[in-house]
Parts: sequence; C-alpha cells; structure tokens
Amino acid sequence: MGVFSRMNDIVQANLNALLDKAEDPKKVIRLIVQEMEETLVELRAIAARNLAAKKELQRKINRLNQQISEWQSKAELALTKEREDLAKLALSEKHKLEQQIAGLDAEMQQADDALQQLQQDSARLQEKLSEARTKQKALMMREESVAARLKVKVSNDSQKVEQVMQRFDHYEYRVEQLEAQLEAYDITAAQNGLHAQFAELEADEKMQAELEELKQKVQKKVA
Repeated sequence: MGVFSRMNDIVQANLNALLDKAEDPKKVIRLIVQEMEETLVELRAIAARNLAAKKELQRKINRLNQQISEWQSKAELALTKEREDLAKLALSEKHKLEQQIAGLDAEMQQADDALQQLQQDSARLQEKLSEARTKQKALMMREESVAARLKVKVSNDSQKVEQVMQRFDHYEYRVEQLEAQLEAYDITAAQNGLHAQFAELEADEKMQAELEELKQKVQKKVA
C-alpha cells in the first residue's frame, strides 16, 4: 500500500468524522486541503531521502566495481607470473565484492520501486489537491453569491416592511381623521339640537303670549 493510499484512508476517516459532526462544509474542505498539502510535503521529503539513499548506493556500487576490476587485474597478473594460488585468492575477493554488489543491486531496485510508488502517489495527490482547491474556490464563490443574494433579499424585505408600515401609518391617520370628523359632527349635532330645543321653548312662549292676548280681546268683545 502506497503513502497516498494510507493518507487517503486518513482523510476519508477525518472527512466522515467531520460530516458526522455536521461541521461547516467550507471548514471540512479547508482541513482536507491542508492535510493534502502537508502529506504532499511529506511525500516530497520521503522522495528526497530515497533519492539521496539511491545516490549513496550507486556510489558504493561504483566503488565495488572499481575494486572488482582491480582484483580481476591482479588475478590476471598472478597467472602471468604463474602464481595460480594468488590468482585464486584474487578471484575469491572479486567474488565477495560481486556478492556485495548483488545485495546493493537489490537495495537499488527497492529504492527504484519506492521512488516510482512515491511519484505515483504524489501525482495522484497533486491531482486530488487541485480538485479540492477548485471545489474550495467554487464553494467560497457560492457562499459569497448566496450571502450577496441574501443581503439583497433582506434589503428588499426591509423595504417591503417599510412600505407596509408607511401604508399602515397612512391608513391609521385617515381613520383618525374620520374619527375626528365624526366626533366634530356629533358635537355640532348636539349643539344644534340644544339650540332647537331653546328655540322651540321660545316659540311656545311667544305663541302662549299671543293666545292670552287673543283671549283678552275676545272677552272684551263679549262683555
């Protein structure tokens, strides 16, 4: 399993935990992007260490190959001098070095495999990181758009409320005016009724006076 696969499991676990807690999606994506960035830095550090180890292995292999060539030359020299015993010893040292090289070659292959896996993991992680950043930017834009729309809606609603309140105040003023007119009418009507009653009393008194005067005239004529 590569580093990216393990990291992906960790990110997925954290993501599920955050979603289970109903965290802010923007916060979730920010944390994922941060973790991806940190993991990418870690992958690059591991790759740098592997490259350094690979170069060191290559230097060891080069030194051993040089020593193998030297022992090969010594074995040939011993044979030219008819020293077969020395030639065998030289070849024995040569074989020991070749065995060391075989072990280093195996380590070199492991280093190559690890670097290849790191490159694949880094490429996949970089791709996922780009996707996460794009989603993060899109989410921020959506949030800003929603916030702006909400602000406009609240403003419009406030204006509507203000308009309704103004109409209400206007209607309340009209009702107060009508009530004032009605009250004034009632007062005027009451005053007019009072005047009418007094006028009627005055008329009755005048009529009674004329009636008495008429009676006196009639009585005088009869007498």
